[in-house]
Amino acid sequence: MLCNDVKRVVYFFLDGSLAEPRQQDFSAHIRLCPDCEARTKIHQRLRVFIIKRLRPDSAPERLKQRLVRTFRAMSGSWA
Repeated sequence: MLCNDVKRVVYFFLDGSLAEPRQQDFSAHIRLCPDCEARTKIHQRLRVFIIKRLRPDSAPERLKQRLVRTFRAMSGSWA
């Protein structure tokens, strides 16, 4: 695998969605190429950062209960 190939498939590698032979080629390449290893680590850290930031937070239980009561009251007035 060449450096340009690594650049193109790094996200597939991090997802684990590369076919096994390509996954092994990628791993072998980054063991031998410090630039691609560093690039892969940066993409991994960026991926973890984004996933943490996009993780949905649940609304507090009290808010959920208020919303349910409000929606029920609204649906009754539309009938």
